[in-house]
Formats: sequence, C-alpha cells, structure tokens
Amino acid sequence: MGSSPSNLPRRTLARSVSLEGVGIHTGARTRVTFGPAESGAGVVFRRTDLEGTPRIPARLSSVTGVERRTVLARDGAEIHTVEHVLAAVYALGVDDVTIDLTGPEPPVLDGSFRPFVDALREAGTVDEAAEPVQLTVTEPFTVTEGEARYLVGPAPQLRLSVMIDFPHPLIGRQMGSYDVTPEGFAEQLAGARTFGFVHEVEALRKKGLIVGASVENAVVLDDQGLVGSALRWPDEFVRHKAADLVGDLTLLGGRLKAHVVAEKPSHRGNVALGQAISRRAALAGRPPLDIRHVLDVLPHRYPMLLVDRIVEIEADGRRIVGIKNVTINEPFFQGHFPGHPVMPGVLIIEAMAQVGGVLLMGHIRAGEEEREKVVYFMSLDNVKFRRPVVPGDQIRFELELMQHKERASRMRGVGYVDGHVVVEAEMMARVVDK
Repeated sequence: MGSSPSNLPRRTLARSVSLEGVGIHTGARTRVTFGPAESGAGVVFRRTDLEGTPRIPARLSSVTGVERRTVLARDGAEIHTVEHVLAAVYALGVDDVTIDLTGPEPPVLDGSFRPFVDALREAGTVDEAAEPVQLTVTEPFTVTEGEARYLVGPAPQLRLSVMIDFPHPLIGRQMGSYDVTPEGFAEQLAGARTFGFVHEVEALRKKGLIVGASVENAVVLDDQGLVGSALRWPDEFVRHKAADLVGDLTLLGGRLKAHVVAEKPSHRGNVALGQAISRRAALAGRPPLDIRHVLDVLPHRYPMLLVDRIVEIEADGRRIVGIKNVTINEPFFQGHFPGHPVMPGVLIIEAMAQVGGVLLMGHIRAGEEEREKVVYFMSLDNVKFRRPVVPGDQIRFELELMQHKERASRMRGVGYVDGHVVVEAEMMARVVDK
C-alpha cells in the first residue's frame, strides 16, 4: 500500500488550503485553513475569530471533552470535533501544520474524512530537515475505559484492528484491519461517514450536540434501516470508527509504530489509550534536554539533582515531561528502610518540583539570564502517594502549567512508573533572583 507515515521524512504543507461548511455539533458555519508551519511546531489549531488568535496545540493535554467527539481547549478557547481533520493530517504524514478556524468547530462537509484528505493533497507537502517524532511500542499492554478495550503491541507502522457491536440490523458486529498509510487511509477509511440514530437525536440536541447534523452530512439510521443516502460500504460504520481512532491518536504528537486492536472504541477510550501509549512508548525524534542541559538550567548538584532527562517540552511552554531513574546507588537508600529500599516520598516530590523548575525557567522574560534566576516553591497541595518507588524504577513526571503570572505559577504534576500513577500533587512556585 506504499509508504506509511512513520517512514516518511518530516513534512509540512507546501501552501495553504481552505474549506468551509457547518460544524456537525455546534451548527456554526466556519472556514478551516490548513497552512505551512515551522519545523518542530507540530499540529496547532488557531481560533482566528477570537481576540489574540489563541493557539491550541493538538495534544492530549489539551483534551477537555470526549462525548461523541473530541474537544480541545486552552485559555478559554475551544475547538470541537477535531478528529476528522487530525486523521487526515496524520494519514498523509504531515508533522507541522497550522489549522486556522473562524469558529468553534471544523466543518463536517459530507461527514467523512475525504474532503480533508483531498484538500491536503491539493496543498502538497515539502520535506523538512529535522527528524519526525516517532513513538515505538516495545511490549504489549492493554487499556480498558468503560466498554472500550484495547490491546497494543509492537509493529513496524500503525496498524488498526477494530471491532464494533451495535444492536441494529445494518450494523451488528463488524470487524476490520487497516494499515494506516496515505494510500490505505485514502482508499479504505477516508470515505467513511459519521453515523447516528434517530432515537438519540432529541436527547443529544438537549445537550447541545448534533445541532448541525443532517442526512446530507451523516449516515442516519432509524430502527429498521437507513434514512437518506445509501452506504458506501456495508461496513462503513467500523471504518469510520477506525478513522476516528487515527484522529484521536494524532494527539500523541508523533508517528506511532504499533498494532492497536480496539474493541468498541470511543473518544473517551481513545484518549485513555493515547495517554497510556505516551507513558509506555519509546520516543525518538523530539530533541530532549539531556543531563548537560539540565545542569545548565537547574542549580542543583549531587546528591540533590534528581532529574536525569527532559524528554518533552510543549512549544507553548505549558507542559513538560521529565525522567528520574532510580538506582540502588542512590545515597538515600543507605538509611531509608535498609533491607527494604523505598524512595522517600519527600524526594519524589522534590524530583517532580525540579522538573517543574525547568518548565518555569523557560518563562523568564527576554533579556534575563537563566543563570541569575532560581525557582522557589511556595506551597504543595493535594499530594497523594499511590505506590512505593523502588530501585530499578523509572519515574516519568508529567507537569502542566495551570496558571502563570509574573510573580507566581501553579502547576499540577503526576508521576508514573510503568504507566501506573505513583504520585500526584499541585504546587505553587516563583522564579526569583539568586
């Protein structure tokens, strides 16, 4: 089926291209414009209709809603139903792109992914010098979220095996397997339209959903069969669910090498799957801060330097991911539970705080020298230790900036070992002169 996105060079668009129509859930008429972006920018939405043109990175950390669609938000700006445009971006191997919107939701058009695929192909792509970000699954694992269940295993590129089961004569139990390549997506998945049931319409519209839905932009079913146009495939339903999964996995921020087996996938389940993959997959292509760079930013030294590596910093400075490798040679193990080594909770929090310190140092004003600043932590709230940390563990700290002002910043952090939460906390800190 040709090259997969994971085998393509890093790409952006050659030129801008626009589409216009009505959003399926909000009913708002909007224009979406895909445009070139700088290498390393990633996929970023912009609300051009709002003051300041707020930017919303297409990342898992931006997800705020998962009922019947995936919603992203930052700083009060929202974008609904991002999965269709993101699936097209991922399938065509586009790494860096700005997606400008004149309203709260991309147009639904015919209810499928094809118009976006066609538009991106019309725009064309250009190769970039930098390496694409790639996430590689090295060991199998499972994820369950409600009725949605996933099995993830190693694979040379993204492959999906999807099963759905609806008590309707035209759907029932459907299954399909798809290699997510530009050609394969365009031929097998892009034309699959979103679908819904007549008996759900009233309840969903009371929630403010499917305001813009119609038989022209969705497959509509009553109790017996279709209302409106004919199906494009007998299994169009499972194809659409598979393509939605591609769109939601785009929020990982890179190209995924894995085989995902999905049973009854949902947007909520897809996001939980993405979060599990981000904590378990090997990451390549995103320039990290190694220990030398960490030493340049943090004033701490042995034995109090507790950060080994920064593996991710989002471009807008709102989120950071850092690593602490815990070994038996740590000096605190000599006196903390000898014979039963457990990392002291206070030092786990200190390690999390140091990762947060790296994030805050990126917010110093232009012209100020990092070496003349230091981060002081002012308060800790809602600290919870979920399980012990022992030698051989690798703690992955994920911190997000909740509030940033000139004098003080509030962050929320979570620490994981092998995908399991070991600690969480909220912390207040400020950058001050040494």
